[in-house]
Amino acid sequence: MPGISPDIISHRLSVNPAVRPVRQKRRAYDPERYEAMKAEVDRLSSIRFIREVDYPTWLANVVMVRKPRKGWRMCVDYTNLNRACPKDSFPLPRIDQLVDATAGHALLSFMDAYSGYNQIFMHPEDQAHTSFITDRGLYCYKVMPFGLKNAGATYQRLVNHLFAPLIGNTMEVYVDDMLVKSRTADQHIPNLSAMFTILKQYKMRLNPTKCAFGVASGKFLGFMISQRGIEANPEKIQAILDMTIPKTVKDIQSLTGRVAALTRFISKATDRCAPFFKALKGTMRNITWTAECETAFSELKEYMGRAPLLSTPEHGDILVVYLSVSASAVSSVLIRSKDNAEHPVHYVSKALQDAEVRYPDIEKLAFSLVVSARRLRPYFQAHTIHVLTNQPLRQVLQKPETSGRLVKWAIELGEFDIHYKPRPAMRGQAVADFLSEFTEPQASAATQHITESNPPLSQDQTPTKNTLDLTQPLWTLFVDGSSNAQGCGAGLVLVSPDKVALEYALRFNFQASNNEAEYEALLAGLRLAKEMDARQIQIFSDSQLVVHQVNQDFTAKDASMTAYLQHARHLLATFHSHTIKQVPRSENSHADALASLPYLRCLTPDEGHYVLREIHEGICGLHPEMRFANIPQLPAEPLTAMVSPWPFAQWGLDLIGPMPEGKGQVKYAVVAVDYFTKWAEAEALATITVARIESFVWQNIPILSPMARSKP
Repeated sequence: MPGISPDIISHRLSVNPAVRPVRQKRRAYDPERYEAMKAEVDRLSSIRFIREVDYPTWLANVVMVRKPRKGWRMCVDYTNLNRACPKDSFPLPRIDQLVDATAGHALLSFMDAYSGYNQIFMHPEDQAHTSFITDRGLYCYKVMPFGLKNAGATYQRLVNHLFAPLIGNTMEVYVDDMLVKSRTADQHIPNLSAMFTILKQYKMRLNPTKCAFGVASGKFLGFMISQRGIEANPEKIQAILDMTIPKTVKDIQSLTGRVAALTRFISKATDRCAPFFKALKGTMRNITWTAECETAFSELKEYMGRAPLLSTPEHGDILVVYLSVSASAVSSVLIRSKDNAEHPVHYVSKALQDAEVRYPDIEKLAFSLVVSARRLRPYFQAHTIHVLTNQPLRQVLQKPETSGRLVKWAIELGEFDIHYKPRPAMRGQAVADFLSEFTEPQASAATQHITESNPPLSQDQTPTKNTLDLTQPLWTLFVDGSSNAQGCGAGLVLVSPDKVALEYALRFNFQASNNEAEYEALLAGLRLAKEMDARQIQIFSDSQLVVHQVNQDFTAKDASMTAYLQHARHLLATFHSHTIKQVPRSENSHADALASLPYLRCLTPDEGHYVLREIHEGICGLHPEMRFANIPQLPAEPLTAMVSPWPFAQWGLDLIGPMPEGKGQVKYAVVAVDYFTKWAEAEALATITVARIESFVWQNIPILSPMARSKP
């Protein structure tokens, strides 16, 4: 059988000379396997794929594997040889990108090379290393056999060289799987002709029994490809549908492994498999199959029975990302809009591990976006991405002052063209699982208190201005203002539609009455809600005056109240709908507490330097007034000796330890305390020696010298 010329490519092993060669002992087989081995050796010898060899340094055994239908396949156990060969880093194509580049074409042709690896010759110097033992003698391969460590990389290097003008345009190749594609039926014959010209030029042979030409759909790299899009492999789906209830650990591992092969098609795959992972915890022998596991198993089968058809984005498409967070996982879906419909492109899901479980909800949402960008990097690089969320994700990532990881994530996402937009009304089954961004949110105690104390509108109450649309996201705002002799402030609690609370405490730098403070709190809350892109909002305040003036039940007679009222109505007009209601202070306690926080004055840089200078001089300085001041006129008492007549006249030293070992193996400490001022100096030590103690004294207590003590 002709093969690829060695002048174009040949396979080299690059065996590490420092590794000792291994000659495996001959294994025994049953007569049926011996007969199959003999027939295969005769066939390979007749087509000159193998030759006899003498005194090989490496020797491997033959492994006979039964074929699915009939007969035997002869393989060689090159385990020891592969360990001695370095890894070839030649990159293989990404399967997802090849599949995306193939879907959406009118006609496809699928081809498979005949004994693909065997069409490449072994380098003459490495042929003897492929030796194997049979009952008839020792043989080695003249062509590249299956089972060698870097055989796939060598073959991919070959096809990349041969089909370089066609790959990415009319052809896609993954090792020995080749595909010719055409946008229209008229283009398919010329595309096939160009491919066959290259095959004939380099004498590469195809296996006609595994080829299909000019078809509308077919299986490629484990996916069903057609002009409509990408579908899951029906055999993999059927493998899940045919499974019975798992009874052992191995059964559950088999189930999760089959799901992992189809995660691209499964919405919230990690959440769907969470009950199975729980069943694996605790013991490796027995499992506890709960009702939750039974429900999840049934829902998984039902979902796989209607697995979605995935779409392929085209150049210039704007892709949409929906995010979702649960207690144990983050999920997302990449959507392409076409013909006023939403088509899924890729589902992503990841289980939260260790510290990730304890992230705040808004950080989990940001983490979900980061995971999506990492998994779907080619899509994020090639397209503009719109992230649809009702959470303040843009503000959190663009102003990440509170968390170091947010800074890192913001930098990582900065290379992509990402835009954040509010969620519109969802349509389509593709995003049915992403209606809520937070599933089973673990709210803080403050958030739970706010949610529970949120009073619903009564049946007979009619909103004064607008009626809330319950189908749209609803934001809730609690406001409270406070004014007293110490100052004025406001407390705000803005609750998102997914019950995430944003808490703010404001302090005013001007004097205001209590009613003015209540209005200031309302205006600040409305500005915050507008910044969060809220469309409709319900407001709760404990100020009777503010609520009734906004609802036009009271008239604003004071000029100041009139100005505040006009400003409030102007801001309220920017919302699609709103309601405002008075609640007792007991139901507005959280905002009331924020409004009453202590007044913490900030210092300017100059003031800060002055304060630090005064503190330092007052504590560390040696004031003559302190040493030689007049003695207070105290009642007479018996004369007693002064242990420390002035600051730093006498010190006490103490050694502490051993303590838990710290950085630098320190586990002791030396402490010096002045008897007069109680000033202390301390230093951590790894060991206690005379030299270390002397060094500590002279470096930290120089005032003990006679010269220093004699100074005025």
